[in-house]
Amino acid sequence: MSAAADALARRHTVAGVLTWDEFALVSAAHVAARLNLFGNSTATAAASRNKAASRAAFAACGVPSAESTRVTTLREARLAAARIGYPVVLKPTGHAGSVGVIKAERAHDLPGAYTHASRAAGDDLRGREEGGVRVEEYLDGPEISVECVTVRGVTTPVAITRKQLGPEPHFEEVGHSVEAGDPLLALAGPVAIAALNALGVANGISHVELRLTDTGPRIVEVNGRLGGDLIPHLVKQATGIDLPRAAADIALGRDPDLTPTCRKAAAISLIYAPATGRLARAHADDALTSAPWLERLVWEREVGDMVNAPPTDEIGTARLAHIVAIDTTAERCLQHLAEAEDHLAIAVDS
Repeated sequence: MSAAADALARRHTVAGVLTWDEFALVSAAHVAARLNLFGNSTATAAASRNKAASRAAFAACGVPSAESTRVTTLREARLAAARIGYPVVLKPTGHAGSVGVIKAERAHDLPGAYTHASRAAGDDLRGREEGGVRVEEYLDGPEISVECVTVRGVTTPVAITRKQLGPEPHFEEVGHSVEAGDPLLALAGPVAIAALNALGVANGISHVELRLTDTGPRIVEVNGRLGGDLIPHLVKQATGIDLPRAAADIALGRDPDLTPTCRKAAAISLIYAPATGRLARAHADDALTSAPWLERLVWEREVGDMVNAPPTDEIGTARLAHIVAIDTTAERCLQHLAEAEDHLAIAVDS
């Protein structure tokens, strides 16, 4: 990648380096540093990707997060879980998108959970980071993310994303909602800032995931990139703040415009395959496609495609479609999306 960037720089003036890909964060930081462009240090990018380094930085700076240990065998996982205390969460060290993440409620759940997480870790063919599985303290409470913008070391939390998760023991994300003026921003924003400062984040957009526990917000992980699942689109629809444009401005060394221009709410529902097999039917009726609150309905798979029921070890292969709603409050958006599923006809031939 460095050689390719050098070759490009010999032919053109490279103005900035930007990625929204979790697995390219470290490479992008190397290229930006090599070309003397805006970005984060390679050490910061590596710490954001490396969960052990992140936890160590949080602990050193007093940022509340989950206790976590990297393991490579079931025996090590048993010892870590016994020390941390059940329930625990197991996750692949270098993956993303909730792939391979699973909860072990009790000791007898651990072997199956370890097999699930380690299989996902082994299926990561990118091979750019350390492997293995992490055993982490389970943080009880609603999951949110804080969408943050950092310029020259100063971070501005701009929005709260409230997450809807599928049933445990897995943590499949089934939807998100953003509402302008969410009161959680004042509570969780300072914790997100502290986490970014602990990692040395100087520039860029960050998607900081937290759980709202009985003891307050605690960090799940920091993602040094735009959030996935159209979260930046929800932020723009709800507040008017354009996070992708802000990311590009920062990469170019410009100050982004973070002025809110509207006060609404937006939410997304992620539609999953009900079974593994060949998609036989995927249709929405007129009542849904003509609904005034509907911002978009996008089918991500076509009839005839092979689809997987969640959980799956491959990002996105279980998702059939997504629906985005816009209204005055997140509650109204989520109500629309819940009713929308009655207007979808989906069938899978197993």
